[in-house]
Amino acid sequence: MLYTKKLDLPAFEFWAGALDNQFTYSELKQLESILDDVFRDTLPTETDVNDMFWFEEERLCHLLDIKYGEYLKRDSKLIRSTDDNIYEN
Repeated sequence: MLYTKKLDLPAFEFWAGALDNQFTYSELKQLESILDDVFRDTLPTETDVNDMFWFEEERLCHLLDIKYGEYLKRDSKLIRSTDDNIYEN
């Protein structure tokens, strides 16, 4: 049996190394649209999405026109909110 579901990327439940991504809510919303094009020829699994955020952060930064070095300087102890304000975890 095969079934699909539409996920809101900011609400995606990342696991393992992908939990450490530092993208803001608005960046995740932008990536949601961009990744529709990236995966246009295939239907990604949740593992595909998670692995992209775990192993391909530099590529995601490039897609968003963010300097990867600046991205890496973001504080990993901060969490994002829907208003893009960042709060300490």
